[in-house]
Amino acid sequence: MATEHTLKAKNNQAGQIPVWRFLNKHKELLFAGAGGLFLVAGFIMDRMDASAVAIVLFLLAYTIGGYYKAKEGVTDLVMDRRLNAEILMMLAAIGAASIGYWEEGAILIFIFSVSGALETYTMQKSEKDLSSLLSMAPDTALVIGENGDLIPTPLDDVQIGDRVMIRSNERIPVDSTVISGTSAVDESALTGEAVPVEKSSGSKLFNGAMNGNGTLTAEVTRRNEDSLFQKMISLVKQAKAERPETQRWIERIEGPYVISVLLATVLLFSVPYLFLDWAFTDAFYRAMVLLVVASPCAIVASVMPAMLSAISTGARNGVLMKGGVFMEQLSKANVIAFDKTGTITEGTPKVTDFHCPSDEQNILAAVLAVEQQSNHPLAKALVTYAEDNLQSREVPAPESVDDLTGFGVKSRIAGSDWHIGSLSLMKQLGAEHLDANATDTIASWQSEGKTIVCAAKNGTFAAAFAIKDQIRPGVMETLAILHKNGIDTVMITGDQEQTAKVIAEEAGVSSWFSESLPEDKVNEVARLKERYDSVIMVGDGVNDAPALAKADIGIAMGSGTDVAIDTADLVLMKNDLSKIDLSVTLSKRMNRIIIQNLIFSISVILVLITANFFQSLTLPLGVIGHEVSTILVILNGLRLLKGH
Repeated sequence: MATEHTLKAKNNQAGQIPVWRFLNKHKELLFAGAGGLFLVAGFIMDRMDASAVAIVLFLLAYTIGGYYKAKEGVTDLVMDRRLNAEILMMLAAIGAASIGYWEEGAILIFIFSVSGALETYTMQKSEKDLSSLLSMAPDTALVIGENGDLIPTPLDDVQIGDRVMIRSNERIPVDSTVISGTSAVDESALTGEAVPVEKSSGSKLFNGAMNGNGTLTAEVTRRNEDSLFQKMISLVKQAKAERPETQRWIERIEGPYVISVLLATVLLFSVPYLFLDWAFTDAFYRAMVLLVVASPCAIVASVMPAMLSAISTGARNGVLMKGGVFMEQLSKANVIAFDKTGTITEGTPKVTDFHCPSDEQNILAAVLAVEQQSNHPLAKALVTYAEDNLQSREVPAPESVDDLTGFGVKSRIAGSDWHIGSLSLMKQLGAEHLDANATDTIASWQSEGKTIVCAAKNGTFAAAFAIKDQIRPGVMETLAILHKNGIDTVMITGDQEQTAKVIAEEAGVSSWFSESLPEDKVNEVARLKERYDSVIMVGDGVNDAPALAKADIGIAMGSGTDVAIDTADLVLMKNDLSKIDLSVTLSKRMNRIIIQNLIFSISVILVLITANFFQSLTLPLGVIGHEVSTILVILNGLRLLKGH
């Protein structure tokens, strides 16, 4: 025994699943298998004329094999007051036994329980991505105390600003910024990108990523519940709980349908027995066959296995969605609207040109003082440029900074009023009168697709910056595929017309809208909804959130703001626009499979009912036809787990 215990311990240490965990995970299938064994034993005893023993074995097959399905049916009936297919199966099995067809009833229970276990397996398979996510979530972080002590701290107790140590080959416990150390971090669980990302001072770290061989010290930037990793888990949980419209429709009609089947069963028994001189046993037998073959098991199983499989495949490929309803709607979209910065472009713009007639250093200092208050990509580009070109490290402190939504910012510094923003803002100020060089220079920049940001001091033009962002790799190919599939594309941006035109033509979008404020983006989406059946909006910023909410389906980039991610219906964790085409294709496949399943399952029911009316269908054949159709429908849905 000691040796056996040692071997078990070694097996468990090697990572093998403990027997009890395996049994618990597959208990429904094991109960179905046990029911099948009792069925076979009962069949053998019956052939050996041991009828009493056979009936006991058949009863065990009923009780053990049908336990989970009976429990599900009774729970729905008692708790939700809803009739379902499980109730029909129970009544059919009991009815068959009551007229001496023990064997047929046991066959019914066995095949029904096997199909139920297969459906449960489907659910478990589709939820594997969620289980994997949950298993990767660390429980504690090593917080560095005031004396340099390492304090293991539950994640919910870790505060923003705490310093944590992340050892080599450990999961990163919290969203944070590297203070010291270098390492290559595997972020594939979050983005799907297999290549580790080099991290050093100033780099962002995300909860759930795997640290490489280096040790990192980092400062916490988000509480655990607000981390990107926890948002992923919440999204997947939400997607599993959400039911698409087709499934909700099936669930609405299931109760009335079951009542109709029960009434038809009563009529099929009573009319032939009372008015057509059928024998009681024959009439009752036909009624029980109808109860089996008319059960909507295959119809009910037509949607959810396919939907969960599609959601799982999407999650494996870096596409998280908040519910099956959005997966169902994706295939209906015939236009996709894109924000520009951070969506079509990489979102890391850089200042390429600077025009300043005079007082360059003071202007750069003022721009740095104002723009370092913002996280906008254009503001970051201005800050980087100012820091690189300022000769003095002394930056004035703004007395006030006010956001001018869609235009820029205004600030008061050392008694002067500063405005930094678009050419439209300059026009509002009356500061659009530029010197001759500036006018020609800005026109040249715009022809190259560069974004123009101007600075004005006390209402007078002071300087202009040209900022360029690179188009994301693969964008042109993705848009070409979308166009080939009959989907129009639109770019909505706050950039000036000439800049927007150059970027749109370079990327290959069908059309574009320029100089759009956040409310303009909402209006453009509303107009698109009038022209098209269904509209998708893709964005990443706070200013995209209203348009994401307005669209039929909102898609956020994984690197986007919390507001955009919270508002969107889908999130592209890898910031890869090609995943949109993958998602649309997956949606079309899912809807095709659901339609196939519904047509097939309804056809099988009609054929079996017709055969039963002509008295050419036995109960075992009815059971086999009914349950095999259910299993085939489930397997057809599982096909969505394969491939990309």
